[in-house]
Amino acid sequence: MTTARFSGAPLRGSPGPSGPDVGRRELGDWATRELAAAGCVSARAEADWLLEEAVDEESLRAMVARRVAGEPLQYVIGWAPFGPLRLAVGPGVFVPRPETEGLADRAATRLRSRPEPAEGSGEPQGGAPVDREGSGEPQGGAPVDREGSGEPQGGAPVDREGSGGPRGGAPVRRVAVDVCTGSGAIACFLAAEVPGARVLATELDPGALAWARRNADRYGVELLAGDLDEPLPAALAGRVDVLCANVPYVPSGAIATLPTDVRDHEPRLALDGGPDGLDVLRRLVARAGHWLAPGGGLLCEIGEDQAATGVALLTAAGLVEVAVHPDLVGRDRILEGTHP
Repeated sequence: MTTARFSGAPLRGSPGPSGPDVGRRELGDWATRELAAAGCVSARAEADWLLEEAVDEESLRAMVARRVAGEPLQYVIGWAPFGPLRLAVGPGVFVPRPETEGLADRAATRLRSRPEPAEGSGEPQGGAPVDREGSGEPQGGAPVDREGSGEPQGGAPVDREGSGGPRGGAPVRRVAVDVCTGSGAIACFLAAEVPGARVLATELDPGALAWARRNADRYGVELLAGDLDEPLPAALAGRVDVLCANVPYVPSGAIATLPTDVRDHEPRLALDGGPDGLDVLRRLVARAGHWLAPGGGLLCEIGEDQAATGVALLTAAGLVEVAVHPDLVGRDRILEGTHP
């Protein structure tokens, strides 16, 4: 995190001594009170986070006002942690959750375990590419450049020439696909954790694509615009080692029960999974066998009460070794199966 730069003056209208430590402490206490009054459960922790990100008192007050108004904390500061990564996020994109790190970690382990393909024909490029023009951000896990507003620009698909994907005659690489990528969290995690793998991600929502582009550019992910598997190159059929997704899985009728900052600010397209929450999962499972290589794995995030139905869906689709794994607090969260 960056260190806040305060003048050391106490809060406006407050008596008492000044100095960097006093000014910072008083600002932190003020922010904590404001956030607690607005109903933030972890007001002190959030205040400390905002203090670290704010460049001065004015920006801190503006950030606190946004959070008090209900914006997700990650939107306010412009980024979200995901494992070792720091991902750009903001209005229009689903915020990566810690629970999804478990899925990403399992997917990375599975991708690493796949045998290295022999050198051969390589796979041609294809799909509906999204703008991959260099953003000037540092590679790897360096902090996101948040100069100015931090809002992503553009959104029109353009040519992705030179993205690093293998072409004819190049060695074939392990392949992972992340659909419904949102901010690109899972895809970027896989690219960072399994160097040399070819990682593709798809996203339908233009608002989310704008943020995913910033993250994908940093980690060498091939970002494609479209619904689920539709934009994937045809040449990948039967060659994907890991297919993963955090699909929308909240039942439509339960959207109203979500926390206010989620319900009112995060995109409904990333949340609403239809009447029972499983509409998108059914579509993905039906297509998984087309893309997966023999022994390749499908990993999806599910709601804690969807395990039995999820297992039945994967089994009916012909996947084997179907299993459900818990999240950080022991709730059923990850559905996994293997293409025979």
